Formats: sequence, structure tokens, C-alpha cells
Amino acid sequence: MCGIFGYVGKKTSAPKAVLEGLKTLEYRGYDSWGFAWLENDKIVVKKAVGKISNVKTINSTPVRNSFVAALGHTRWATHGGVTDENAHPHTDCNDKYALVHNGIIENYTELKKALLKKGHRFKSETDTEVVNHLVEDEIKKTNSNSKDSGPLLFEAFRHSFKKLTGLNAVALLSPNNEIVLAKTGSPLCLGLGKEEYLVSSDAVAILPYTKEVIFLEDNQGALINSEGIKLYDLNSGQVINREPTHLEWSIGSSSLGKYAHYMLKEIYEQPKVLSHIVRNYKDAILALSGVVKSSYGTYIIGCGTAAHAALAGSYLFSKIASRHVNFSFGSEFIYLTNFLTPRSLVIALSQSGETIDIIDSVMEAKKRGAKIASLVNNLGSTLYRNSDYKILLGAGPEKSVCATKSYVSKLAILAILASALADDVVSGMKQVAKASESIEEILRKKYVENVKKLAKKISSHDHIYTIGRGLNYPTALEAALKIKEVSYIHAEGFAGGELKHGAIALIEKGTPVIVFAPFDETYDSIISGATEIKSRGGFIIGVSPKKNQVFDYWLPVKDAGSASCISQIVVAQLLAYFLALERKADPDKPRNLAKSVTVK
Repeated sequence: MCGIFGYVGKKTSAPKAVLEGLKTLEYRGYDSWGFAWLENDKIVVKKAVGKISNVKTINSTPVRNSFVAALGHTRWATHGGVTDENAHPHTDCNDKYALVHNGIIENYTELKKALLKKGHRFKSETDTEVVNHLVEDEIKKTNSNSKDSGPLLFEAFRHSFKKLTGLNAVALLSPNNEIVLAKTGSPLCLGLGKEEYLVSSDAVAILPYTKEVIFLEDNQGALINSEGIKLYDLNSGQVINREPTHLEWSIGSSSLGKYAHYMLKEIYEQPKVLSHIVRNYKDAILALSGVVKSSYGTYIIGCGTAAHAALAGSYLFSKIASRHVNFSFGSEFIYLTNFLTPRSLVIALSQSGETIDIIDSVMEAKKRGAKIASLVNNLGSTLYRNSDYKILLGAGPEKSVCATKSYVSKLAILAILASALADDVVSGMKQVAKASESIEEILRKKYVENVKKLAKKISSHDHIYTIGRGLNYPTALEAALKIKEVSYIHAEGFAGGELKHGAIALIEKGTPVIVFAPFDETYDSIISGATEIKSRGGFIIGVSPKKNQVFDYWLPVKDAGSASCISQIVVAQLLAYFLALERKADPDKPRNLAKSVTVK
């Protein structure tokens, strides 16, 4: 959802530092943006509708030889429309404090009514603005502006924050060059640099300053000023001590480099990600296989793209290891937890580790004594911290909203895990290595030009269908999702045998249908289904190791055994990317979407 970035330090232009931080976080929301900083001891706020990436500079008066602070926000709208007034930061009645927020304040209506009765004036339609006025009221209780700083400021903020219900992250800039913040659910992390301190919704934005990071836990808050960072327990108000985590990430891994878009860059990074998993993940996967073997009832869950990886996992476990694993969408699993026991294992898949539907289900499972294993990309995320067993995806920063390399990373780990359960981990690693080699061929210039040509041919269609059977049913679902997300063409994925049970009525002359046909037990059946669709006018696009006369357009993909589902999806990723370009859409920032869904 929304992105928060704050800076306290000795830079001559703190707003410029925040501008660069927010550009890194733009994937979290790009409806509007805003900044707050101090000039002559007064809060200055600048905000507007639009993408932060379009903002070249922020005009502010440089402050030298003293600590300065600035706070910014990039918004994904929840309460209130996309307007300048609803953009963050928000201020109190006297414009003394500036506040930014990620989450939803579930009881904001009753809080706002009470504040209006007290005479507070609201300037926006957001739920966020109530927090400013709550802090304003708490500060008045001190009866002294001189106490409006340091620990006393945090106390006023803490008491205000505790009145909120829901999952929220809030940060407030004071006129004393201090930032106070707190979280329950929505992510916040703190950076400890050399005479400069940072707060961010994602550690990737902190990397230009420091690799020493504290991932804030739920019901924790912090005060940041010239003395450094002081952590607090929100319930007791007591100071707490936490050692920072040292990040191994590099700044370069999150930059655009030679590519036009992050989506394309991240597609091209996939062979490297898979090779890294093959070289380094054997021991971690073997350890997790032991956990799966000892469980009584294993469940695999995910949302969106991660759900398709989880569904593929259930097929991989069945096909390779002859093991039953229950699949569920993360958003629905919370309603299926009654049968969990302390012997159950829940494997949760997530790129961000902050997806609220996954977190809610995991917390419910933990209440019932189930063990949690996770495949997650973000070190220190909520899912990572709440898992008994975890494997980092190792995909590196993924900044395009549309997931690509995190998906193939999940598939690779699950394929090797299934082989480990069959006591043949080496076989799984070899197949993933083959998939990596296959992707390298897909990413060669001639092949990419062929995909681009197809995108041009079918970009004017309103509907595209995808079909697959067995392991490639999840591939069909994921391919359709990629096309929908970035090109806005209605795309729908089907199990190959199900199309004739009703949905084939949608096929008209020229309707594009993408057919995933690997060399496995599904080949003859999926070709038969494609033939039925073609006889009704469908334009058949074959993604397969073998050319077939039913294909009107063939995109060859080398066979990689059970790991073919990894290489085949890359074709769909490329097609979705070029369809977006043909339709003048931004593949990195699809409308109405954000990278991490942290609100219900």
C-alpha cells in the first residue's frame, strides 16, 4: 500500500533525501505524493496528485550544520478520492505537526465525530487526519509547549496511536526536527547511518544510507531526533533495546540500469535467481523437507501470484513425491483453520511478507498451535518474523508491481522441495537448472522479437484465454493474471479440460488462446482441447517444446521435466510486458494496484 519515508540528519536538504527515498518506494502507491519539512521552525507541506517519479526536485531552503528532518509519503488511496487535499502529509488545526499513514483506521468515524465536537477542523476525507488532532489534544494536556518534544512528545503520540483500531503505520514530524512513529501490522523499518537516521516502509529505500536496519515489531514505536533512535513498547511506554540487522543487499540490485522498465529488468534477472537457488539452497530445502515429512497435515497458501505458485506446489508434491498437500488462497484460509492441530504445518508464500490476508491466516493458524513455514523475499518482514521455519526467496528487490522473479523463485524452491520429499533432491536441482537454461534461450533477442511480434498482433483483442492441464493449470492462471495486471486486457485462465464445460461459448473467430503444452502426461489431452477451440475459430498460440499443426503461432520452450512450468511462464511474462507497451500502459505501475496489499 502506501510508502513512508523519513530522514533525520545533517544533509543540507532533507526534502531532497526524502524525494529520492519515495521514488524508490513508488511501487507501494502512485496515486499522489507529499512532503513535509521545517523552515524557520515551521512545518512546510507540499503535495499533489500524480506519480512521485515525475517530480524532479523540491524547492526548500538548505539548512547547514544542524540536524534537520523531513517526512514524505506516496499514496495508494483507501479513504477519500485521489485529490490534492487527500494526499499526505496531513496537519493539525494549527499546522504544527505533519503526519503520514499506511493502513486503515477502522474506528475513524467515531474518533472524527468526537474531535469535531471539540472544534477540530478537518481538511480532507481521509481517516488519517484524525491522528493529527488526537495528538494535538494530547499535547494540550501537558499545558506546556516546552514539553512538546522528546519522550513527552512520544507519550502524546503513543496515547493517540493506542486509540486507533486496525492495522496501521503512522509517522509524525514535529517542529523540533523530530519524527515519532508506531506500527501495528503495516511495515516500518529504521536505518542507523552515520549521524543520520531513517524510517521507511521498505528497507530497500534505506540502502543508499546504511545497511544497519531495525525492523519494527507490532506494537512498537520510535522517537528519532539528533540523539539517534529510541525504541518504545507501545503498551507500556518503556524503552526497549534491539540490535540492528545487517543487510547484504546491494544498491545496484534495486536500480533500473539499462532497462526501460523494472518489469523487463526483473524478467531478465530470472536465470541468475534460479542458478543462485540451485547452488545455495540444498541444505535449507532438505531441512524443510524433514519438517514436512514429520507434519500431519500440510497446507500451502498464497495470494495473487503467490497463490498460483502454491497451487503449483500442490501438483509438484503430488507428482514428484506422491504427497498430499492442501492448497488454499491466503484470503480464504482463515475460514479453513478449524481442523488445524499442533501437528499441522502451514507453508505460506509471499514476496513482501506483509500481505495482510496471509498474515491474518498465519496468526490464526498459530493460535491453533500449527507450525508455520514460509517462502518469503523480505528479510525481517512480518511473515518472516512469525515463521518457525523460513527460506528467503533470494530474488532480490522486486520493484515492478507485477511479480515475476519472485514467482519463479517460489516454483524452483517448491520443485526441489518436492524432490527432496521423494529422497532425490539432486534430480529436482537438475531440472531447475534446465529451466534456467531454457529461460536464457527465451531471453535471446530473436525470441524476444518473436514475442513482441505476437503482442502487436493480438493487442487489439478485448479477450485472451489461457489453458493448461496438471502442473500447467497454475501456469495458465498466472499467465492470465500477468496479462490482466499490466495490459488491462481481459484474460482468463482455465484447466484445459474445463473449457468445454461452458466457457468455450466465449470463443469467437480470432479469439487468442494460449495453450501450455509441455512433454508430460497432459500433452495429448491439451492438444485435443486446443483442436476443439480452433474448430470454433480460436487463434491458437502454442507454448511447447514441440511444434504442432494446431498451433497458429508457436513459441518453443525446451523441456525441463517438472520444472517446465518455470520456464513456460516466462513467455507469458514477456508477452504481458509487450502487450502493455502496445496499449500505452505502464507495466511497472498498473492502475489501481500496489505491490504489497497491507489492508483488508
